[in-house]
Amino acid sequence: MDRIWFLTNTCYGQWLPGDDRGFVGYVFNHQDPQESKTIHSLPGSPYLSKMRGLEHGAKAQADGPPIVLTKCQADTLLKQFQETASFRKWTLLAASIMFNHFHIVVGVPGDPEPSKILGDFKSYGTRVLSKTYGTPASETWWTQHGSKRKIKDQAGLLRVCKYVVEEQPNPLAVYSLASVVLANITASA
Repeated sequence: MDRIWFLTNTCYGQWLPGDDRGFVGYVFNHQDPQESKTIHSLPGSPYLSKMRGLEHGAKAQADGPPIVLTKCQADTLLKQFQETASFRKWTLLAASIMFNHFHIVVGVPGDPEPSKILGDFKSYGTRVLSKTYGTPASETWWTQHGSKRKIKDQAGLLRVCKYVVEEQPNPLAVYSLASVVLANITASA
């Protein structure tokens, strides 16, 4: 493994721009007419504050109801994540699937673009979910982008694997190869 990525993506219609919990996304920049939209997504930067009008606008533009994953769908998706990683020669270290989002910790050879890695998981996940459960009204299971954070060191890997495997509220499906990898890290340190 040359790189380890912590990937997160929400289901379609979940955690919209303007959400009360705060959000990461594009907002119009009214102070600089040359830059019509700005994205606030730097790691460690605070979420944008709730914006009720933006949230209502996002709901009005939705092509279908929010996706809410079931236990069976999460199990199907987790199996597909494992198959995708195996096919791509990636190492799936940890995964957690909740009703409205998922987290993946994956090791990859080389330095592929993280958007491509997340895109492959989402694409193959979409294919199996739509084939098994039908295409949703929105014609997508996922929000467009997602979070892609590079894990820089062993301490970061320990933290993120613990977060994904042990700290998610009400996970529908959880996978961890991380304990084996983490034991090897600890032994070699």
